[in-house]
Amino acid sequence: MLPLPSAQQLRYLIALSELRHFGRAAAACAVTQSTLSAGIMALERQLDAQLLDRTVGKKVVFTPLGHEIAAKGRHALEALEAVPQLAAAARTPLTGPLRLGVIPTIGPFLVAPLVKTIRTRFPQITLSITEDTTEHLLEKLALGRLDILVLAMPCLCDGTETIPLWRDPFQVIMPEGHPLASLSHVPVERLEDQRMIMMEDGHCLREQTLAVCRQGRGWDSAEDEGDSTFTATSLHTMADMVELGLGIGVVPALATEGGLLQNHKVIMRPLSGGPVWRTIGLAWRPRSPRAADFHTLATAFSALAPHKEHTALTPE
Repeated sequence: MLPLPSAQQLRYLIALSELRHFGRAAAACAVTQSTLSAGIMALERQLDAQLLDRTVGKKVVFTPLGHEIAAKGRHALEALEAVPQLAAAARTPLTGPLRLGVIPTIGPFLVAPLVKTIRTRFPQITLSITEDTTEHLLEKLALGRLDILVLAMPCLCDGTETIPLWRDPFQVIMPEGHPLASLSHVPVERLEDQRMIMMEDGHCLREQTLAVCRQGRGWDSAEDEGDSTFTATSLHTMADMVELGLGIGVVPALATEGGLLQNHKVIMRPLSGGPVWRTIGLAWRPRSPRAADFHTLATAFSALAPHKEHTALTPE
């Protein structure tokens, strides 16, 4: 009988395949880079096969066979990890560890009610929370380091199963005395020629804001932003910059209704015209043995919408 790869060896190989960087892959597996490298070399010796092309210098390049084995290994590891999860879910649903990821434009305004809901309704769940950008959370989900994500859609969520919870309308914030403050609603076309403050690269809210701006400004690409924008690392920093008169910003209702503008001398107006919202939703790995639990959580989380009229998307 041929010797089988260990689960740890497969984790190393899959992490390297996903991240294409030895240091990041080692960090994702919570081991040193030398340990990860040695583990993959041991797997190559065990299989008597070359999985990495080491003739290209420091770049991580998989051989065709390496690509195929990494893909097979991913499915094998998912199936192996599903065995104890399936048994645990069958014994008692909605119990045990739940590793949840949340993005920074949702976390500060939703984590508190979310934790309260879990503690009240599902006290047997042991919750841990990671806040990070969408890209990094999806990486951790694919590597099995997280179980479920709270995201803002649309996003590049390929390879996950998703369920929408509610629409989160966009609003415009501006300094006091701004010409747009006289309007009850700000049409997207009125964003033309405005100096915008947006989230920095890596935040999905930036791409969602650019999509809104393109409706009224005819932008074809991110390059069309030119010098018309400032960037912020958080929504709180954005509110500070708006108050200082550096520009206007597009923010989600979840944030404004969660206290973002407290102690800020800024004006808020709803945005109108076209699709002017994001969708709060959940994502998890396909074929997860805990899918039934996640659907139950989705139903509970949908009740956390700031206003009932925003709950246009009811989980089935």
